[in-house]
Amino acid sequence: MTNETRVCRLHDKHDIRIEIAPLDAPGEEEVLVAIGAGGICGSDLHYYHDGGFGPIRVREPIILGHEVAGTVEAVGPGVNTLKAGDRVAVNPSRPCGTCTYCREGAFNHCLQMRFYGSALRFPHEQGAFRERIVAKAFQCERVGAHTSLAEAACAEPLAVCLHAANRAGNLGGKRVLVTGAGPIGALCTAVARQRGAAEIVVSDLEDRVLSVAADMGATTRINVRTRPDALDVYAENKGYFDVVFECSGAPVALRSAINTARPLATIVQVGIAADVPVPLSLLVGKEINLIGTHRFHAEFAEAARLIDSGAIDVKPIITGSYPLDRAVEAFEAAGDRSRSVKVQLSFG
Repeated sequence: MTNETRVCRLHDKHDIRIEIAPLDAPGEEEVLVAIGAGGICGSDLHYYHDGGFGPIRVREPIILGHEVAGTVEAVGPGVNTLKAGDRVAVNPSRPCGTCTYCREGAFNHCLQMRFYGSALRFPHEQGAFRERIVAKAFQCERVGAHTSLAEAACAEPLAVCLHAANRAGNLGGKRVLVTGAGPIGALCTAVARQRGAAEIVVSDLEDRVLSVAADMGATTRINVRTRPDALDVYAENKGYFDVVFECSGAPVALRSAINTARPLATIVQVGIAADVPVPLSLLVGKEINLIGTHRFHAEFAEAARLIDSGAIDVKPIITGSYPLDRAVEAFEAAGDRSRSVKVQLSFG
């Protein structure tokens, strides 16, 4: 086994370098995974273009990436749930299991959470954009040979959307609005369809991503750039939608969500942005539930199962794949919403 691996490391804004890093053998309860595919997330793009987001800043070189899948190459002592050759989606979350929130079962709020490719902690938590990585066995969810590693790498963003849907409650027969049709909006659309929503309206500024949303289950698509008043009809009679997934983080989208949600509706704020103004009089007057959502826990295993079973088809969101040597090109494409939804790196 080689003791080195190639990695995708960010040194500064727009300064990505493909480098060689040391590679340890898997230890107790660990496995060595050859990464096959890795999706570029919005947080990766913020690190690349802006050096961080909000108070989280890149303060040292960091290996990016947390949406990955690959093939087990070797297992360490004590591993009896996996074997060499198994194809796995790799969960980037490693909660401590002992803090106050872990003891309460709120593992996604772990005080000592270690999450691949995160600059929240210092030293930073290095990510998974590498040709090989040593992971804990519990992080790995097996998928079958019929599921591509590109599809399996979508388990992480799908898990985010499953958790958001769990926060929303029952979607069966509900009228749903999704604002923002990027990867998370597209996958929230797919989850709403899979969970029996009666109607799913998706809004965005770009026709390209809206066309993908249609493939994921949208019943109506609205380009709010070319049709800025198209959502107004849904605001009549105090609103229309039972559930809104606000996936853009844009202040105007949150206002549209509150305007078009009916009384007693639920708005799940999925998108992240800077502080935004909230029309409290409408929120209070319509008794709207405005709910936050943060990452996932048990939903990762569910996401891998839904992809592997074909219950949710993630292939439409994968709009580009680039080899590791073309990582800069991949990041530039991922940031262009006029042509991309989910862009992935492929690893040899």
